[in-house]
Amino acid sequence: MADSVISASSPGTLSPAQKKTKISETDYQPHYKALTADSPLLPRGLDIMGYDFKVNEPPTDRAVRIYCDGIYDLFHFGHAKALEQAKKSFPEVYLLVGVCNDLETHKRKGKTVMSDVERYEAVRHCKWVDEVVPDAPWFVNQDFLDKHQIDYVAHDAEPYQSTESGDVYAFAKAQGRFLPTQRTDGISTSDLITRIVRDYDAYLRRNLERGVSAKDLNISFLKEREIKTKKSIDDLKNQIKHVVLEHLGAWEDQSHDFIRSFAGRFGAEDVVEKFLTKRRLALGNKRTRSPSSSDSGSSASPLQSVHSSTT
Repeated sequence: MADSVISASSPGTLSPAQKKTKISETDYQPHYKALTADSPLLPRGLDIMGYDFKVNEPPTDRAVRIYCDGIYDLFHFGHAKALEQAKKSFPEVYLLVGVCNDLETHKRKGKTVMSDVERYEAVRHCKWVDEVVPDAPWFVNQDFLDKHQIDYVAHDAEPYQSTESGDVYAFAKAQGRFLPTQRTDGISTSDLITRIVRDYDAYLRRNLERGVSAKDLNISFLKEREIKTKKSIDDLKNQIKHVVLEHLGAWEDQSHDFIRSFAGRFGAEDVVEKFLTKRRLALGNKRTRSPSSSDSGSSASPLQSVHSSTT
């Protein structure tokens, strides 16, 4: 695979971290002294005692070169927060992000929503990223670490299994060159895809309304008609509801007039008027009752109140 790189900065400009990317072989000497719980070089929030592998001390005379890798399909804020953790783990960090290509990803993990080029670009536009490494290898080995002069490989510490290994990061962990980050709960690419599948018909309807053809959506003629029929039924329901609500106020006013007329036969107009005024205030002039409850409420409840008041 190619190990070309894509700069995350604008052409012709170099960030302070990028100016330090070209370091000599003598400057690049991985530190093998392990961090301790009381070390002043320990990244804030990192509990060394919570892991079964050691973490080497970082270099102090240059930017720490940290490498993150992944698929980064449907790039979301969980991805960005992991990269932010890596970028902020030390005072000065140069962050390289490896993105696996379609060939490797589809073979090992399955089909992605975004193509590899789209995923490269999504990662490149994240503000924490200094450099994108396309065609990233599934396994990080010594040659790769040396070529890119990587001090740490950053990822969450849970073993990431593959057919060849129980943990693709075992090599970096054994060398003390693995920096654990924390996953963000409640968001993942799988979760996003699950939401799309769950609301599949709603997304199909939205795109059909926008003019996307059934062929482009890869659905049959029958499926297209089913979705459009459901939309027509929903539109009809909304129209009926609108008409009912429009007439509900008029029906209620008519029932009030009938009650006033009936109460007037017994000299109870004032009592009824007070009740109706109080009722209008309680409802806040909102017509929230259904027609059935309006009918029953306007004919029974007011008369019952009149009866109780007059007796």
